This record gives sequence, C-alpha cells and structure tokens, in this order.
Amino acid sequence: MSNYTPKNILITGAAGFIASHVANRLVRSYPDYNIVVLDKLDYCSNLKNLSPSRSSPNFKFVKGDIGSADLVNYLLITENIDTIMHFAAQTHVDNSFGNSFEFTKNNIYGTHVLLEACKVTGQIRRFIHVSTDEVYGETDEDAVVGNHEASQLLPTNPYSATKAGAEMLVMAYARSYGLPVITTRGNNVYGPNQFPEKLIPKFILLALNGKPLPIHGDGSNVRSYLYCEDVAEAFEVVLHRGDVGHVYNIGTKKERRVIDVAKDISNLFNKDPDTSIQFVENRPFNDQRYFLDDQKLKNLGWSEKTTWEEGLKKTMEWYVNNPDWWGDVSGALLPHPRMLMMPGGVERNSDGAEKDDSGSSEISGNTKLNGMVVPASKISNSPSRSPYKFLIYGRTGWIGGLLSKLCEKQGIPYEYGKGRLEDRSQLLSDIHAVKPTHVFNAAGVTGRPNVDWCESHKTETIRTNVAGTLNLADVCKENGLLMVNFATGCIFEYDAAHPEGSGIGFKEEDTPNFTGSFYSKTKAMVEELLKEYPNVCTLRVRMPISSDLNNPRNFITKISRYNKVVNIPNSMTILDELLPISIEMAKRNLTGIWNFTNPGVVSHNEILEMYKKYINPEFKWSNFTLEEQAKVIVAPRSNNEMDASKLKKEFPELLSIKESLIKNVFEPNRKTSA
Repeated sequence: MSNYTPKNILITGAAGFIASHVANRLVRSYPDYNIVVLDKLDYCSNLKNLSPSRSSPNFKFVKGDIGSADLVNYLLITENIDTIMHFAAQTHVDNSFGNSFEFTKNNIYGTHVLLEACKVTGQIRRFIHVSTDEVYGETDEDAVVGNHEASQLLPTNPYSATKAGAEMLVMAYARSYGLPVITTRGNNVYGPNQFPEKLIPKFILLALNGKPLPIHGDGSNVRSYLYCEDVAEAFEVVLHRGDVGHVYNIGTKKERRVIDVAKDISNLFNKDPDTSIQFVENRPFNDQRYFLDDQKLKNLGWSEKTTWEEGLKKTMEWYVNNPDWWGDVSGALLPHPRMLMMPGGVERNSDGAEKDDSGSSEISGNTKLNGMVVPASKISNSPSRSPYKFLIYGRTGWIGGLLSKLCEKQGIPYEYGKGRLEDRSQLLSDIHAVKPTHVFNAAGVTGRPNVDWCESHKTETIRTNVAGTLNLADVCKENGLLMVNFATGCIFEYDAAHPEGSGIGFKEEDTPNFTGSFYSKTKAMVEELLKEYPNVCTLRVRMPISSDLNNPRNFITKISRYNKVVNIPNSMTILDELLPISIEMAKRNLTGIWNFTNPGVVSHNEILEMYKKYINPEFKWSNFTLEEQAKVIVAPRSNNEMDASKLKKEFPELLSIKESLIKNVFEPNRKTSA
C-alpha cells in the first residue's frame, strides 16, 4: 500500500457527475491541495455541480477540451500539475450506438493527448485513469465470483470498446515511458447532480412528472449501484493509497434487476409499478450482468457505507428539490435517447463564454497561449435562457425563413450561416463564430420557378445539392454537431409494389426509384451518401404546404393558379405542423432518414375542393392527364405515397394529411361562412 500526497491535481471532466463529487470532496477535505478542474462543458456537464467549491482559494476552473494538446500542455506547466485524475469521457451506452465516432474522439483520442502531455512534461507523479466495469463485458448469470482486476477485457458496445482502447494506451505509456498510472473500473454510480440520461435520475424525473418508466427488454438485466459519495471516497483512497501500475475495481456485491429499480422508484412516489412501468424495445446489445470482485480496494481500507434505500431516498429528494437543474432534458428522458453535444443547463453565448445561474465568476479575462485563446468562463443569473443555439443555412429559402420565426417564437437563439455550402473553410468559420448546438440545412437548389431549371443548370445543382450538403455534414461531424437536413420525398414514384391508391407507402429503407428529373437524381444521390454520417437527420419533405396562401412556393398557391392540374393522390408536408416537429427532433437528437410527411395521401382535386369550400366558392379548375402535362413541362414529376408510420410512432399527435390541411391551413384562412 502506497502513501502518496499530491500537491497540484488536474481533474478532467470535473463538471460532470462523478468527477464533481470527487473534486468537491478533495477541495473541502484538503485545503493544502490545489485543485484545477478542466471541462469542455458538454451536454452532461454543469458548472452548478461545482458550486460547493467555487469560492475556495484552492480551486480553479478552466473551460477547455482534453483534445487540445496546447491547452493541456499549458495547464500542466503553468499549474505545476503533479497528479491527474482523468474522468472526462462520453459515457452513455445508448448514445454510443448512434454516435460512436464521438466516443472514439473523446475517450481514446482525448486520453492519448493527456498521456502525450504527461510524457512531454515529465512531471506527473500519479495518473489515475477512470475506466468502467463494462470493459469486462457480460458476466455469466450464475457466476458467484465477480470479474477481478486481471480478468480479460471483452467489451460488447462502442462505449465500452473505447474505454478499453483508452486503457490499452494508458498501459502502453506506463510500460514504454514509465508513466505512474493507476486504473479504476467502477460499477454504476447514482446520486445528486447526475444528468438524467442515466437510469435512476431518468426514472425519478419521469415518475415526478407522472410519466411511464421505460424498461429496455424485459427488465431482467442486473446492475450494481453505488452511491456517489461512497465512490468519491473510493477515489480519495485510491489517490492516497493506490499502488502505481495497479487496477482497482470499485464495486458492490448488492445487485438489482432494472425492473426492481423501477419498482423501488415507483413505490417511493406511491405509484403502482404495474401501471407506471412500460416495456420498450431493447438496445442493439444489452449486457445481462456486470459483477465485480472489489476485495482489492477493500484491502486499502475502503468500504461501501450508504445503503440502497438510503441512497435512493437522498437522490429522489434532491431531484424533487432541483427539477430544473439541467434545464430542458426532454430528449434525455426518451426510452432510447440520442444526445449529441446538447448542453444541459449551460448556456452557450455568442462570444464563446459559458453561463449558469450562480452569479460568480470562475476565471476573469481570456488567457492566450501559443496563439490560442482559452475563453473566460463568465457566469450570469439568467437560468431561463434556452440551452440550444441553431445555425441555419437557407436564409432566403422558404423553410429557412420559417425556421427563424419558429426559433423566435420558442426563444431559441439562432443565426444564419454566412458561408457557401461548397466552401469548407467558410462553414468552419460559421461554426466557430456561432458555436451552435445544432445545424439546420434548408439550403438547396430546387429551381426557379420550378425544378425544370435544374435540367439546364446541372453543375450548379450538383454543386449545392450534393457537394455542398456533404461538405456541411462532414464539417458538422468533425465538430460533434447534429445536422438536420431538409431533403425531398420526390425520389419515388408509384410502382407495382406501391400502386396508386393501395395505401402501401414507400418506407425510409426503400431504394429511390424515380429518376425523371435531374433535381431528384441529385437528392437521391446525396441521401445515399449521407447514410454514412451518423450525425445527420434526413427529413424527406414532399409538396410542402403552409397556411400562407399568398406564398408562391406553397403547393396550394401553385395549383390554384394553374389552368389545369393533374389529379393524383400524393403524400404532402404541412409545414405549420411539421416544422415545429423538426425542431423537437433536433432537441431529441434523432438521426437517420425520416419520411417527413403527414400520414395518408390527398389528391389535387381534393385540395382544390377544400379551397373552394373554405376560400373561394366560385373557384373552378379542370384536369389533364400526365401525358398532357408532359407536353408543358421539361422534366417529369414524382407522384407517390410515403409511409409516415415511423414519424407517427415518434410523434403520436401527428395529424393525417386531410385533418392537418383543414386544421392548419384552411380553417385559419376561411373566407366562407361555416
């Protein structure tokens, strides 16, 4: 057993859950230690977690990313750091299934940067690397002895794989360069301040709001839970008594099935578990059990002190008293959240500063190092400000203009992109200047007055619709940003498998079959390529309609001005209803392809009948066939039915196309008597 006394400790990820409890404990208990905390304030971090320490003279907060070698080297040297406790990581398994590259970037690359800085400066006496029990993989259900520190690493999901990869780097630097490392692998932790993407705070907040508790699969998965203060004490013990080169499991023998956790929380809120529990689809892979042998840590003098009942009660009381600690967490409370760089309870300002509601300053002024500016962390007393900021491309477009109005209505800060989509450097400048949480791409070439323009301007169409869109997706991916991309459903046409009038619509996974217009060709091409980007949410819009019947781009406005129209049932998008849903999809960080239409179909004649009934009883029109239409247009038009069941499942309140037309378009514009 060692007996180590640090002087200057750097704690990474210290505005997060576990690390904040460790930092607060060390600041409070060891006034002679200088504690420097580094955090980039990602979605699951919150400066308020460090409130107990901020007035202490031995505490300093620095906003920054462990992936910045310049910043890490600067801090190690200027703060004379001798000890690193490395907590910073992306940790939520659900997120790793949807955004695994971000986990590799944070958990492996970030760790590598830290290790290299330690090697270069040569001053680190302890490097405590915080890993997870999940690196061991699944434990046999009938195992009586848990995984010990020398057990084989067999990770089963992208998150645990990146943590195992980081451990391999740590081990390599210990052997190659003599870095004095200690690794910990811990069970699940719960308690106050935890971001509610995790099971226990999620269930508590859902129960608090009278909502069902979603359980993946049948709820038989077994987990071990430790209270946060017991875990903070474990790190205190490892710091002072842990032996260099060793691994320590931080665990408990007290296991619980997920369904039992849900029942316990239901009972705490005096709710009937049978009615408050909801079974949902399981994860792609959900380990049945993690079980640790924690005797080695106990030999250092640590033991678990908080009972399950006591810890759960304390946690519940904290969330009941602090329901708005994290701001809008609706996206995290979903059964299968996909959080993607969404700030929780922290406001990002246009100058790059961070704010919370404490009213005290962490660092005054900006620090310059090697030509880089480390922004000051300023604090404000405006907790009601939106945790989102949108960067919107397509300022002069119809959808881009409507998005800005919706942002203003919802109090969401936004800015329009100034760069051209095909210029990567301009896009990077936009992102660095605006510092958005999400990017919306409503830019694209559709042609004026219609898509026939694209037939004679093919290179311009490719430049924007294909190259520009891919450019923006790639820049967003590199910067950890979700991109909501407004695409088109005009890439399908009725065929033998999807005949007109059958009610069988094209699904998200179907291959586009319409190549009649060059516009549609480019949109189908880029959609296929965007499948390789896990950070993109593709929304297939069709024949968009809004309540603004004076807008020349409105499908109703168009056909009401034609002398003749075809009469074919089509899926369509009511923007008044669906654009707010696009913002909600961004908040939920949904990705993949979505048929962005109202359920069902409506024909040209049915729309014009409504127009006559609600707007102009004298209105008249006539029909012509597709063959007759072909004589007056350059490129054929797409006609199809889109299957909107995926969108309807996510948003059950979504109206059918005919219901939405009446409620959102014709009733508000009614000029006839009811």
